[in-house]
Amino acid sequence: MEKEQYQQLEQYVTPKPPYLKNIAKAFFVGGLICAIGQAVSLFYIIFFNFTEATAGNPTVATMVFFAMILTGLGLYKKIGQFAGAGSAVPVTGFGNAVISAAIEHRSEGLVLGVGGNLFKLAGSVVLFGVVSAFFVALIKYILVTIGVVSW
Repeated sequence: MEKEQYQQLEQYVTPKPPYLKNIAKAFFVGGLICAIGQAVSLFYIIFFNFTEATAGNPTVATMVFFAMILTGLGLYKKIGQFAGAGSAVPVTGFGNAVISAAIEHRSEGLVLGVGGNLFKLAGSVVLFGVVSAFFVALIKYILVTIGVVSW
């Protein structure tokens, strides 16, 4: 069988993914995660007198913690299998990535297994976040110093 014939046969027998169904599931699960995040933010605003500007950090920490607990219980994987990118894109996907690597390598010990792999995926995110924040702050400082923008 020639390469072209094989590719045609492959296209014929490969089932077409249900794109609209997958998009809808990702949208609604991602939206639900964001709605829960909004509820957590309102909790901090109402019960702990945070402002909208200051409630963001504890909200993010709480959502990452929730994702880590769900990952440890094996539930976040099921959510991810159902929702696809809807569960990976919000900040909860970050918590899932951190804990998944640690759980996967726990048999190798605490230091080399868990400690060595804890930030395998998330470490690059943290590194690029810190480096880009530094350069943006540096550019802003230079622009404020020379008087292009005001503080």
